[in-house]
Amino acid sequence: MGAEGCDDAGVYRLTDDCALIQTVDFFTPIVDDPYRFGQIAAANALSDVYAMGGRPLLAMNLVAFPLGEMDKSVLQDILRGGLEKIKEAGALLVGGHSIEDKELKYGLSVTGVVHPQRVMLNSGARPGDQLLLTKPLGTGILSTAIKGGLAGEELEKLITECMITLNRIGGDAMAEVGAHGCTDITGFGLIGHLFEMAHASKVTITVDTTAVPLLPQTHDFAAMGIIPEGAYKNRNFYTKWVTNHLAALDPLEMILYDPQTSGGLLIAASPEQIHHIAEKIRASSSSLLCAVIGTVSAGEPGRIILN
Repeated sequence: MGAEGCDDAGVYRLTDDCALIQTVDFFTPIVDDPYRFGQIAAANALSDVYAMGGRPLLAMNLVAFPLGEMDKSVLQDILRGGLEKIKEAGALLVGGHSIEDKELKYGLSVTGVVHPQRVMLNSGARPGDQLLLTKPLGTGILSTAIKGGLAGEELEKLITECMITLNRIGGDAMAEVGAHGCTDITGFGLIGHLFEMAHASKVTITVDTTAVPLLPQTHDFAAMGIIPEGAYKNRNFYTKWVTNHLAALDPLEMILYDPQTSGGLLIAASPEQIHHIAEKIRASSSSLLCAVIGTVSAGEPGRIILN
Protein backbone atom coordinates (compact mmCIF):
# COMPACT_ATOMS: atom_id res chain seq x y z
CA MET A 1 0.00 0.00 0.00
CA GLY A 2 1.12 3.56 -0.62
CA ALA A 3 1.49 6.24 2.02
CA GLU A 4 -0.98 8.69 0.45
CA GLY A 5 -3.80 8.05 2.93
CA CYS A 6 -1.75 8.05 6.14
CA ASP A 7 -3.10 4.62 7.05
CA ASP A 8 -2.45 3.00 10.42
CA ALA A 9 -0.02 0.30 9.24
CA GLY A 10 1.93 -0.94 6.25
CA VAL A 11 0.49 -3.74 4.11
CA TYR A 12 2.52 -5.97 1.78
CA ARG A 13 0.86 -8.59 -0.44
CA LEU A 14 2.60 -11.96 -0.33
CA THR A 15 0.16 -14.00 -2.43
CA ASP A 16 -3.29 -13.57 -3.94
CA ASP A 17 -4.74 -14.75 -0.63
CA CYS A 18 -2.42 -13.29 2.00
CA ALA A 19 -0.92 -9.92 2.84
CA LEU A 20 1.27 -8.89 5.77
CA ILE A 21 0.40 -5.98 8.05
CA GLN A 22 3.33 -4.31 9.81
CA THR A 23 3.13 -1.69 12.56
CA VAL A 24 5.08 -0.39 15.54
CA ASP A 25 4.20 1.81 18.52
CA PHE A 26 5.69 2.60 21.93
CA PHE A 27 5.49 5.42 24.47
CA THR A 28 6.24 6.52 28.03
CA PRO A 29 4.00 5.45 30.96
CA ILE A 30 0.59 7.10 31.28
CA VAL A 31 -0.42 5.22 34.46
CA ASP A 32 1.60 4.39 37.58
CA ASP A 33 0.90 0.64 37.60
CA PRO A 34 3.61 -1.02 35.45
CA TYR A 35 1.45 -4.08 34.72
CA ARG A 36 -1.40 -1.87 33.47
CA PHE A 37 1.05 0.25 31.48
CA GLY A 38 2.22 -2.88 29.69
CA GLN A 39 -1.35 -3.84 28.88
CA ILE A 40 -2.20 -0.37 27.55
CA ALA A 41 0.91 -0.09 25.38
CA ALA A 42 0.35 -3.54 23.90
CA ALA A 43 -3.36 -2.93 23.21
CA ASN A 44 -2.47 0.37 21.55
CA ALA A 45 0.05 -1.27 19.21
CA LEU A 46 -2.22 -4.19 18.37
CA SER A 47 -5.03 -1.79 17.48
CA ASP A 48 -3.38 -0.76 14.20
CA VAL A 49 -3.71 -4.31 12.90
CA TYR A 50 -7.41 -4.40 13.74
CA ALA A 51 -7.88 -1.01 12.08
CA MET A 52 -6.53 -2.47 8.83
CA GLY A 53 -9.02 -5.35 8.98
CA GLY A 54 -6.38 -7.88 9.97
CA ARG A 55 -5.48 -10.45 12.59
CA PRO A 56 -2.36 -10.03 14.77
CA LEU A 57 0.09 -12.87 14.24
CA LEU A 58 3.48 -12.01 15.79
CA ALA A 59 4.71 -9.37 18.24
CA MET A 60 8.12 -8.18 19.41
CA ASN A 61 8.79 -6.14 22.55
CA LEU A 62 10.40 -2.70 22.36
CA VAL A 63 11.84 -1.59 25.71
CA ALA A 64 13.82 1.38 27.00
CA PHE A 65 14.52 0.96 30.72
CA PRO A 66 16.55 2.88 33.35
CA LEU A 67 18.38 -0.05 34.94
CA GLY A 68 20.15 2.01 37.58
CA GLU A 69 17.01 3.81 38.71
CA MET A 70 14.22 1.24 38.71
CA ASP A 71 13.94 -2.27 40.08
CA LYS A 72 13.83 -5.01 37.49
CA SER A 73 10.49 -6.12 38.92
CA VAL A 74 8.96 -3.04 37.28
CA LEU A 75 10.16 -4.26 33.89
CA GLN A 76 8.89 -7.76 34.62
CA ASP A 77 5.43 -6.40 35.39
CA ILE A 78 5.37 -4.31 32.21
CA LEU A 79 6.33 -7.28 30.06
CA ARG A 80 3.80 -9.48 31.84
CA GLY A 81 1.03 -7.01 31.05
CA GLY A 82 2.07 -6.78 27.43
CA LEU A 83 2.28 -10.56 27.06
CA GLU A 84 -1.22 -10.97 28.46
CA LYS A 85 -2.65 -8.73 25.73
CA ILE A 86 -0.61 -10.42 23.01
CA LYS A 87 -2.03 -13.78 24.09
CA GLU A 88 -5.56 -12.36 24.27
CA ALA A 89 -5.16 -11.19 20.67
CA GLY A 90 -4.20 -14.73 19.65
CA ALA A 91 -0.70 -13.64 18.63
CA LEU A 92 2.74 -14.94 19.60
CA LEU A 93 5.58 -13.04 21.26
CA VAL A 94 8.70 -13.92 19.26
CA GLY A 95 11.38 -11.67 20.74
CA GLY A 96 12.20 -8.00 20.96
CA HIS A 97 14.88 -5.44 21.67
CA SER A 98 15.82 -3.46 24.75
CA ILE A 99 18.15 -0.57 25.55
CA GLU A 100 19.15 1.21 28.73
CA ASP A 101 17.57 4.67 28.79
CA LYS A 102 16.89 7.28 31.45
CA GLU A 103 13.26 7.44 30.31
CA LEU A 104 11.09 4.33 30.49
CA LYS A 105 9.33 3.36 27.26
CA TYR A 106 7.49 0.26 26.12
CA GLY A 107 5.56 -0.93 23.10
CA LEU A 108 5.39 -3.52 20.36
CA SER A 109 6.26 -4.18 16.78
CA VAL A 110 3.33 -6.21 15.45
CA THR A 111 2.91 -8.32 12.32
CA GLY A 112 -0.57 -9.27 11.20
CA VAL A 113 -2.23 -10.94 8.25
CA VAL A 114 -5.19 -10.00 6.07
CA HIS A 115 -6.68 -11.04 2.75
CA PRO A 116 -5.49 -8.51 0.13
CA GLN A 117 -9.09 -7.88 -0.98
CA ARG A 118 -10.27 -7.21 2.59
CA VAL A 119 -7.76 -4.59 3.70
CA MET A 120 -9.46 -1.68 5.48
CA LEU A 121 -8.14 1.72 4.45
CA ASN A 122 -9.10 5.15 5.73
CA SER A 123 -9.76 6.12 2.11
CA GLY A 124 -12.81 3.86 1.76
CA ALA A 125 -15.57 6.06 3.20
CA ARG A 126 -18.43 6.60 0.72
CA PRO A 127 -21.28 9.11 0.53
CA GLY A 128 -24.22 7.64 2.42
CA ASP A 129 -22.03 5.81 4.94
CA GLN A 130 -22.49 6.14 8.66
CA LEU A 131 -19.57 6.40 11.09
CA LEU A 132 -19.32 4.18 14.15
CA LEU A 133 -16.98 4.99 17.06
CA THR A 134 -16.27 1.93 19.19
CA LYS A 135 -14.84 3.54 22.35
CA PRO A 136 -15.70 6.71 24.27
CA LEU A 137 -13.42 9.74 24.21
CA GLY A 138 -11.61 11.39 27.10
CA THR A 139 -8.48 9.43 27.97
CA GLY A 140 -6.16 12.39 27.39
CA ILE A 141 -8.17 14.82 29.49
CA LEU A 142 -8.80 12.33 32.29
CA SER A 143 -5.14 11.24 32.37
CA THR A 144 -4.22 14.91 32.77
CA ALA A 145 -6.68 15.25 35.64
CA ILE A 146 -5.32 12.14 37.34
CA LYS A 147 -1.72 13.33 37.03
CA GLY A 148 -2.80 16.63 38.59
CA GLY A 149 -4.33 14.87 41.59
CA LEU A 150 -7.86 15.95 40.62
CA ALA A 151 -9.33 12.50 40.09
CA GLY A 152 -9.36 9.38 42.23
CA GLU A 153 -8.57 5.71 41.85
CA GLU A 154 -12.01 4.77 40.55
CA LEU A 155 -11.68 7.07 37.56
CA GLU A 156 -8.16 5.83 36.86
CA LYS A 157 -9.44 2.25 36.95
CA LEU A 158 -12.25 3.16 34.54
CA ILE A 159 -10.05 4.78 31.90
CA THR A 160 -7.47 2.02 32.25
CA GLU A 161 -10.12 -0.59 31.50
CA CYS A 162 -11.07 1.42 28.42
CA MET A 163 -7.49 1.61 27.17
CA ILE A 164 -6.61 -2.05 27.77
CA THR A 165 -9.69 -3.30 25.90
CA LEU A 166 -8.65 -4.71 22.54
CA ASN A 167 -10.41 -3.54 19.37
CA ARG A 168 -10.74 -7.19 18.39
CA ILE A 169 -14.56 -7.45 18.47
CA GLY A 170 -15.10 -4.36 16.33
CA GLY A 171 -12.29 -5.34 13.98
CA ASP A 172 -13.65 -8.85 13.46
CA ALA A 173 -17.21 -7.57 12.96
CA MET A 174 -16.28 -4.98 10.35
CA ALA A 175 -14.18 -7.54 8.46
CA GLU A 176 -17.11 -9.95 8.54
CA VAL A 177 -19.55 -7.52 6.90
CA GLY A 178 -17.02 -5.88 4.57
CA ALA A 179 -17.07 -2.33 5.94
CA HIS A 180 -15.82 0.38 3.61
CA GLY A 181 -13.09 2.06 5.67
CA CYS A 182 -11.53 2.33 9.11
CA THR A 183 -8.93 4.01 11.27
CA ASP A 184 -8.31 4.02 15.01
CA ILE A 185 -8.43 7.10 17.25
CA THR A 186 -5.08 7.93 18.84
CA GLY A 187 -2.85 10.98 19.15
CA PHE A 188 -4.53 13.25 16.58
CA GLY A 189 -7.84 13.09 18.43
CA LEU A 190 -11.21 12.33 16.87
CA ILE A 191 -11.14 15.36 14.58
CA GLY A 192 -7.63 14.64 13.33
CA HIS A 193 -8.52 11.09 12.36
CA LEU A 194 -11.86 12.20 10.89
CA PHE A 195 -9.94 14.63 8.70
CA GLU A 196 -7.53 11.93 7.53
CA MET A 197 -10.48 9.72 6.55
CA ALA A 198 -12.39 12.54 4.87
CA HIS A 199 -9.34 13.80 2.99
CA ALA A 200 -8.22 10.34 1.84
CA SER A 201 -11.77 9.40 0.81
CA LYS A 202 -12.42 12.79 -0.87
CA VAL A 203 -15.63 13.32 1.11
CA THR A 204 -17.19 15.59 3.72
CA ILE A 205 -17.98 14.23 7.18
CA THR A 206 -20.73 15.64 9.40
CA VAL A 207 -20.53 14.84 13.12
CA ASP A 208 -23.51 14.71 15.47
CA THR A 209 -21.62 15.98 18.49
CA THR A 210 -24.44 15.03 20.86
CA ALA A 211 -23.97 11.37 19.88
CA VAL A 212 -20.21 11.17 20.59
CA PRO A 213 -19.69 8.87 23.61
CA LEU A 214 -17.60 10.29 26.46
CA LEU A 215 -15.96 8.74 29.48
CA PRO A 216 -17.46 9.93 32.80
CA GLN A 217 -16.33 13.38 34.01
CA THR A 218 -14.59 14.18 30.71
CA HIS A 219 -16.92 17.12 30.02
CA ASP A 220 -16.57 18.43 33.60
CA PHE A 221 -12.77 18.46 33.52
CA ALA A 222 -12.69 19.97 30.03
CA ALA A 223 -14.97 22.76 31.28
CA MET A 224 -12.45 23.38 34.08
CA GLY A 225 -9.67 23.76 31.51
CA ILE A 226 -7.99 20.44 32.36
CA ILE A 227 -6.88 19.80 28.79
CA PRO A 228 -3.56 18.30 27.58
CA GLU A 229 -1.24 20.36 25.42
CA GLY A 230 -1.68 17.89 22.58
CA ALA A 231 -5.35 18.84 22.23
CA TYR A 232 -4.40 22.47 21.58
CA LYS A 233 -1.79 21.39 19.05
CA ASN A 234 -4.40 19.27 17.28
CA ARG A 235 -6.86 22.17 17.18
CA ASN A 236 -4.26 24.58 15.84
CA PHE A 237 -3.39 22.19 13.02
CA TYR A 238 -6.84 20.88 12.00
CA THR A 239 -9.15 23.82 12.69
CA LYS A 240 -8.92 25.17 9.13
CA TRP A 241 -10.74 22.06 7.90
CA VAL A 242 -13.50 22.27 10.53
CA THR A 243 -16.85 24.04 10.26
CA ASN A 244 -17.85 24.38 13.90
CA HIS A 245 -21.52 24.91 14.80
CA LEU A 246 -20.97 24.40 18.52
CA ALA A 247 -21.57 27.32 20.85
CA ALA A 248 -18.57 29.53 21.59
CA LEU A 249 -16.29 28.04 24.26
CA ASP A 250 -18.24 24.77 24.35
CA PRO A 251 -15.87 22.32 26.14
CA LEU A 252 -16.91 19.59 23.72
CA GLU A 253 -14.80 21.17 21.00
CA MET A 254 -11.57 20.50 22.88
CA ILE A 255 -12.74 16.98 23.77
CA LEU A 256 -13.01 16.24 20.07
CA TYR A 257 -9.35 17.29 19.67
CA ASP A 258 -8.23 15.37 22.78
CA PRO A 259 -5.35 12.96 21.95
CA GLN A 260 -6.38 9.40 22.80
CA THR A 261 -4.31 6.42 23.84
CA SER A 262 -5.53 3.02 22.66
CA GLY A 263 -8.76 4.62 21.43
CA GLY A 264 -11.59 3.01 19.54
CA LEU A 265 -12.06 2.21 15.88
CA LEU A 266 -13.73 4.73 13.57
CA ILE A 267 -15.61 2.61 11.02
CA ALA A 268 -17.27 3.82 7.81
CA ALA A 269 -19.93 1.51 6.37
CA SER A 270 -23.50 1.37 5.15
CA PRO A 271 -26.24 1.83 7.80
CA GLU A 272 -27.05 -1.88 7.63
CA GLN A 273 -23.41 -2.87 8.12
CA ILE A 274 -22.98 -0.38 10.97
CA HIS A 275 -26.03 -1.83 12.73
CA HIS A 276 -24.54 -5.32 12.51
CA ILE A 277 -21.14 -4.20 13.81
CA ALA A 278 -22.69 -2.27 16.71
CA GLU A 279 -24.84 -5.25 17.68
CA LYS A 280 -21.76 -7.49 17.72
CA ILE A 281 -19.91 -5.07 20.00
CA ARG A 282 -22.87 -4.61 22.35
CA ALA A 283 -23.38 -8.37 22.56
CA SER A 284 -19.76 -8.93 23.57
CA SER A 285 -18.46 -8.96 27.12
CA SER A 286 -17.25 -5.39 26.67
CA SER A 287 -19.08 -2.73 28.66
CA LEU A 288 -17.67 0.05 26.51
CA LEU A 289 -19.92 2.46 24.66
CA CYS A 290 -20.10 2.49 20.89
CA ALA A 291 -22.20 4.92 18.90
CA VAL A 292 -23.03 6.18 15.43
CA ILE A 293 -21.50 9.65 15.49
CA GLY A 294 -21.78 10.96 11.95
CA THR A 295 -22.42 10.60 8.26
CA VAL A 296 -20.42 10.79 5.04
CA SER A 297 -21.50 12.93 2.08
CA ALA A 298 -20.19 14.22 -1.22
CA GLY A 299 -18.61 17.63 -0.73
CA GLU A 300 -15.36 19.40 -0.06
CA PRO A 301 -12.69 16.71 0.49
CA GLY A 302 -11.50 16.74 4.10
CA ARG A 303 -14.20 19.08 5.41
CA ILE A 304 -15.46 18.22 8.92
CA ILE A 305 -18.77 19.74 10.03
CA LEU A 306 -19.58 19.76 13.75
CA ASN A 307 -23.31 19.96 14.46
